[in-house]
Amino acid sequence: MVREFELPDVGEGVAEGELLRWRVAPGDSVSEDQPVAEVETDKAVVDVPSPVDGVVEELRAAEGEIVPVGDVIIVFRIEGEDEPDGTETPPADDATADSGHQTDDEATTQPAEDTQSEPAVTQRVQVAAPPSVRRLARELGVDISSIADSSLGRITESDVRAHADANPPTQDHSNQQTTAAERQKQQATSMQSFSSVQARETADRETTVAVPKTRHVAAEEGIDLDTVSTDERKDGEPFVTLETVQEYAQAQQQAQKKDQEAVAERAAADEPARPESRTPYNGIRQTIGSAMTASKYTAPHVTHQDEVDVTALVDARSTLRQEAEEHDIRLTYMPFVMKACAAALQENPHVNVSLDEANEEIVEKQYYNIGVATATDAGLLVPVVEDVDTKGLLEVASETNEKTQRARERRLSPEEMRGGTFTISNIGGIGGEYGTPIINQPESAILALGEIKKKPRVVEADGEETIEPRHVMTLSLSFDHRVLDGADAARFTNSVQKYLRNPNLLLLE
Repeated sequence: MVREFELPDVGEGVAEGELLRWRVAPGDSVSEDQPVAEVETDKAVVDVPSPVDGVVEELRAAEGEIVPVGDVIIVFRIEGEDEPDGTETPPADDATADSGHQTDDEATTQPAEDTQSEPAVTQRVQVAAPPSVRRLARELGVDISSIADSSLGRITESDVRAHADANPPTQDHSNQQTTAAERQKQQATSMQSFSSVQARETADRETTVAVPKTRHVAAEEGIDLDTVSTDERKDGEPFVTLETVQEYAQAQQQAQKKDQEAVAERAAADEPARPESRTPYNGIRQTIGSAMTASKYTAPHVTHQDEVDVTALVDARSTLRQEAEEHDIRLTYMPFVMKACAAALQENPHVNVSLDEANEEIVEKQYYNIGVATATDAGLLVPVVEDVDTKGLLEVASETNEKTQRARERRLSPEEMRGGTFTISNIGGIGGEYGTPIINQPESAILALGEIKKKPRVVEADGEETIEPRHVMTLSLSFDHRVLDGADAARFTNSVQKYLRNPNLLLLE
């Protein structure tokens, strides 16, 4: 028995996904729940499991193809159940049953399309083409399965356009064609009119008769009436009408436009080809872009910047790192900062808020879920560590390491990136100092950490002041000015500094 399997709803609100990789091939035996494909949605990369035990009969989508939810992507043959033999006589209708056989005329008139439908489907689904090319084919009304590829087995944009030029578009594009044809016809008419003007009496005269309005229009258009050809005369002198001047001006404009286009085309042709590559803007990268755009143009961003002496923090991490390694935990500065932010949010609860615009309410959260912005090949993902205030330092470190690693491998589930109340971004990991991070809505603030550097600082001890090299970290807090003010941001940053200057205070939390 053959069973078609449709792309399931792989995430909340997901309408389509890009098929990144097949994990099986036709002829492979699979078991129920075995991953058969990797699909990237606008939220994450997920595995698509097999719904049955069976054998892969056919793959209905190519790698790199954008597949809508509900489309058939793979066909299975379920073991132990056979389909009816293809040569078996199909059920006859009443007339055939009565006679016991089919007449020659009836056999001759059977539509040929019936025998061709199945191969056509197979041909269509085996075509390899990137999503952008398939999208172009749909826009041009081209059946991509009918195109003979010309580039190493994959259909290219030039293949689609060449096929569209060689074959008349369908009725869906007839209106666009009509419009384009009308524009070309109008341009041709204008050029013919211009030619007819030039064919009249030779211009560059010494005397031309025209009414005052015609002369006024000619002056506005910068036209010398003595250069306008005409076959009309008045009182024995060449006479130029207003219509002739307007026609002449329009024809000149058309000719100038064509000259400019020709110059531009020649310049483009003379421009040497420069190496470049293109990557489709879709999936996770497009989702990140949409979220950042919405945040930037919805929330009025303000960034408060400061720096803090973290010499004691550097010493504390150095002391605790060996202890953490004995528990197979890599201890970075991030868990200290996460604990410091959770403590500061408890002291400044008005920062741990979101704005419910629909109900016109400011929602204050009594839980402290910290997101950690993580750079991946697909863009910035933000795994969330829940209830940081209730977890120990090593537990926070272990969970953060595990989630950020899975984020880099693009194995993070959408649920693990939801529910954050505050986000931290470590730009110092690649050498940055200050930044203006964009808020991860619906949160109201985000903290960017700069690189820890040694800087000279005035240190007071025993009533004396000395200048010493100290470890200094920069802080950049972006906040939503609709719900937070500059004083709120400053007080929160001061609380974070307090815990980073003296990490022993975190032991009291």
